[in-house]
Amino acid sequence: MTRQLIHSLLFGWIAVFGLILVASLIVAALLKFTSLDAPALTWITLTIGVLSLFIGGLIAGLKGKAKGWVIGGIIGIGFTLFTFLVQYLGYQTGFSLQQSLHHLGYVLAAVVGGIIGVNVSSDSK
Repeated sequence: MTRQLIHSLLFGWIAVFGLILVASLIVAALLKFTSLDAPALTWITLTIGVLSLFIGGLIAGLKGKAKGWVIGGIIGIGFTLFTFLVQYLGYQTGFSLQQSLHHLGYVLAAVVGGIIGVNVSSDSK
């Protein structure tokens, strides 16, 4: 792996986890101070995840400047692997079918973000 690829992946993962951390704090405040219900929470968390991974893939693609689908795929798969390891090692459960489908969407969002990021960065030259 080249230094630029590692650098872009690091920026992408920092963006993903930073966005998810901030969004989690906001959702926690909403749960505390509003009457937010479980079905709405499911859609909110899914939307936050997709947007965070898209933005992380976009940032990684902008930094990487080549092979956006690979960079985005690594961002999405890395996030999914991290989530799976936390869930499996911490709670001794694997992914359900619904979680697997959500994470497939997350990976696809990161891939699309990476592709767009590379194309935006190459257009600005």
